Amino acid sequence: MTEGDRFELAQINVARLLQPLDHPDTAGFVEGLDPINELADGSPGFVWRLQTDEGNATSVRAYDDPLMIVNVSVWTSVEALADFTYRSAHAGILRHRRSWFEKPAGPILVLWWIPAGHRPPPEEGIARLAHLTAHGPTPTAFTLRERFGAHETADAEPVVDDRSICPA
Repeated sequence: MTEGDRFELAQINVARLLQPLDHPDTAGFVEGLDPINELADGSPGFVWRLQTDEGNATSVRAYDDPLMIVNVSVWTSVEALADFTYRSAHAGILRHRRSWFEKPAGPILVLWWIPAGHRPPPEEGIARLAHLTAHGPTPTAFTLRERFGAHETADAEPVVDDRSICPA
């Protein structure tokens, strides 16, 4: 069994909308959801994404704030995720993000290695994001810019409670 057979890459990104999803100022983002999700689904290295019956995750409430939205997905590699993020039509959506989302005060995206087949809930990603915010990039929680390989991961077990990776 190779490392690629044992691990997959999870990511979460979070954002706070400037306006609710049904507001006219958010229409461009909403109109782009289905095409971008279809693009992700067909991208090399894509494994899974969090979605409801609507086909996206905009109604998932991982935070008390109804304007906070989350995106959780799983990929075969950091390179596959980076290619989708920066070398596909998704990059065009990124260029317009300031039109729809507040400027973040801290990290909004985190990556971590998971056992192959695991599908992380938003709470797991939020815990990893808290770890990244508190400690910077580590094998437990890292970024597209500062990467770690699965072989460097100290714990490949799912983490749901941030106390298990980020002691108070």
